[in-house]
Amino acid sequence: MPHESEESVPPSAMVVVAHPDDAEFMVAGTVAKWARAGSVVTYVVITRGDKGSDDPEMTPSRLAEMREAEQRAAGAILGVTNFEFMGYDDGYLQHTLALRRDLARLIRTHRPYTVVCFDPTNRFLGENYVNHPDHRASGDATVDAVFPTARDRLTFPELLADGLEPHKVKELWLGSSAQPNVWVDIGPTIEAKREALIAHTSQIPPEMAPFADIMARQSAADCAFEYAEAFRRIIFDQPFIPPTEEAAATA
Repeated sequence: MPHESEESVPPSAMVVVAHPDDAEFMVAGTVAKWARAGSVVTYVVITRGDKGSDDPEMTPSRLAEMREAEQRAAGAILGVTNFEFMGYDDGYLQHTLALRRDLARLIRTHRPYTVVCFDPTNRFLGENYVNHPDHRASGDATVDAVFPTARDRLTFPELLADGLEPHKVKELWLGSSAQPNVWVDIGPTIEAKREALIAHTSQIPPEMAPFADIMARQSAADCAFEYAEAFRRIIFDQPFIPPTEEAAATA
């Protein structure tokens, strides 16, 4: 079974999500592990998260302020170095050219080795949860911003005009994927994942801290770890390996 090794810790990583708290559910244990190993981690939160409340007294602007503060606090627990809040409307996210350009701008600015985002192909998570449309839109736009937009010199020439040279991301990690091919052992960082998750006090009460353990154990079901986070990893610029005669015959 494929799994992560210490050698795969990226020198820099960018985590792109739709809402404050998405990263803590999807990748917090891995982020904490990478940050402890010296990786420079940037969080990109596309929407303000200004719809996530049932409180009739809550306003979108107040909620957005609360959730940004919660995200910064959660990221600090994990060792996140940089934060980018893009300010798009919660609940209405679409994969537009404008969004793709804005994400490519941030990729060219921070120049991450690895980008982590939602797997846009996974519409259903388990048998009791429909993946949020913002999650899928954010993943779709991020994948396209990574490849080919951020690396192509002539796409969105206004980025070049602003002094942002093309950047080739080395690895793309897709979270919440139905086709994971890499598992990260987050046993050493499960406590940080718990703490970061409940730092989102407007969304997650303290008694939900054990949910981090439940998710991590479920992800570890297909590997030898007690606690894990699972991803579909795509590695760019690998050496070309010619297909075998048998593979070519069945293609």
